Amino acid sequence: MCVICFVKALVHVFKVYLTANYSYNFRDWPVDFRWDDVRAASGGSSHRALTCAAAVAGVWLLRDAALGEDAPGRPLRGARSQAQCLLQQIRQLPGQLASYALAHSLGRWLVYPGSMFLMTRALLPLLQQGQERLVERYRGRRAKLVACDGNEIDTMFMDRRQHPGSHGRGLLLVICCEGNAGFYEMGCLSAPLEAGYSVLGWNHPGFGGSTGAPFPQNDANAMDVVVKYALHRLHFAPAQVVVYGWSIGGFTATWATMTYPELGALVLDATFDDLMPLALKVMPHSWKGLVVRTVREHFNLNVAEQLCCYPGPVLLLRRTQDDVVSTSSSLPPLPSGDVEGNRGNELLLRLLQSRYPAVMACEGQAVVTRWLRASSLAQEAAFYGRYRVDDEWCLALLRNYRARCEEEQQDEEAWGPHGPAFPWLVGQGLSPRRRRQLALFLARKHLKNVEATHCSPLEPEDFQLPWGL
Repeated sequence: MCVICFVKALVHVFKVYLTANYSYNFRDWPVDFRWDDVRAASGGSSHRALTCAAAVAGVWLLRDAALGEDAPGRPLRGARSQAQCLLQQIRQLPGQLASYALAHSLGRWLVYPGSMFLMTRALLPLLQQGQERLVERYRGRRAKLVACDGNEIDTMFMDRRQHPGSHGRGLLLVICCEGNAGFYEMGCLSAPLEAGYSVLGWNHPGFGGSTGAPFPQNDANAMDVVVKYALHRLHFAPAQVVVYGWSIGGFTATWATMTYPELGALVLDATFDDLMPLALKVMPHSWKGLVVRTVREHFNLNVAEQLCCYPGPVLLLRRTQDDVVSTSSSLPPLPSGDVEGNRGNELLLRLLQSRYPAVMACEGQAVVTRWLRASSLAQEAAFYGRYRVDDEWCLALLRNYRARCEEEQQDEEAWGPHGPAFPWLVGQGLSPRRRRQLALFLARKHLKNVEATHCSPLEPEDFQLPWGL
C-alpha cells in the first residue's frame, strides 16, 4: 500500500513540475512558425510574406480620415509652406506628447487590462489549470509563433479532423480572438471547442506567454502570423477557416477577414463598431479632446470599417444584458431588455448599408432600427409577424439576383472569393412594403440575440455559423 501511495505521489509531483515548466519556461521554447515561413511553405500564396524592410513597420492597417491625414477641406501638404507645416507641428507637439503618455500608461491598462502584470500573476493558477485541461482533455498542441515585429505569440491548437463528428464540424477550424481581459486558457474558445470544431486560440501580445504590448498594430501583426500558421502549417483550406472574435477581439477578427477575404466565415460576439463612443462614455467630459486624439492615434479600433471590407458570411451575436459595449445613459447593470444603446446595433446597420444600399435606403433602415429594439425572441417574432415577412420570397429574390449577376459576369476571375462582389443593388424598384420585408429578413439572418451578460461564457449551442445563400 505504501508503494502505491509513493507512486501516486511521485506522479502528482511530476505533473506539477511539468505544469510549472509548461508555464514559466515558454520563453525557452523553440519557435514553431515564423511570419516569413510562408515563402518556404507556399511559394504561390496570394498573401506574400513581408520584406524585411516592411516588417519593421508591420502589417497594413486600415486608416481613416479621423487620423488627420488629408482630411476634407484641409489644404494639401504640397500647397502649404514649410513654415506653416513647422508651426503646425509645434502647436500639435504638446497634445501628441500628452496623448502618447496617456496611451502608454492609463490608456493601455483601461483598453487591455489583461496585459497588466499583476492580473497575469493573480490568474496564473487558473491559466495553468486551463492549459492542463486543453492538453489532457482535448490533446491541445501549444506552439510559439513569431510575428513580423518580433513578438512571440502563444497559441494552442485542438485538432478534431481525425474525429470530425456526425456533422463534420471538426473539419472546420475556428480561430478565436479573445477580449481585452481574455486568455485562450480560459476564454471564448470553450464554446466552439465544446461544439465540436477544431480550434486555434492565441493570446494578445503582452498576455500570458505572448510578448510585446497590445496595441492595434501589434495585435494585427500577431493575427497575421496566426492566420498564416493555420493556412500553411496546419494546412486548413481558407474556406475551412472561421474567425470568431469576442468583445475587443472583433478588431483582430475583422482585420483578418478584411486582409484574407477568402476565409470562410466571421462570427462577432459582443463586439462594438468603434472604440470612440465607449471611451467617451467612461472618461471625464473635460478630457474629450485628449481622449479623441489618443483613441484615433493609438487605439483606432475601427471594427465596423474593417467589417464592411469582408465579402463573406457574417453573424453578429448581440448579448441582451451587455452593459460593457453599450452607450446607454442607464447606469449598470442595464435594465432587462435595454438593448437600444448596444454598439452591435451600429455594427449591423453599417454592414447592411454597405452590402445592400438599395434595401437599406429610407424605410429599410428605419424598420431595422426599430427591430433592433427587440431584445427577446418573442418580441422579434411579434415584430416580424406584424410586417408579414415572407422568408421564401426574400430568399428567392436574393438567389435570383445572384444568379443574374453570375450570368452577367461570366468571367469567374471578376468574382470575389464568395461570389458576386458587394454592394448588391437588389431591392431597386421594390415597393416600400417589400423593401421593409427584405430589410428585416436580412437583419434577422445577420444578427442573433443571446440572453447573457458581456462576460458570461457563451453556451456551445449559441455558437453558430453564419447564414449564406
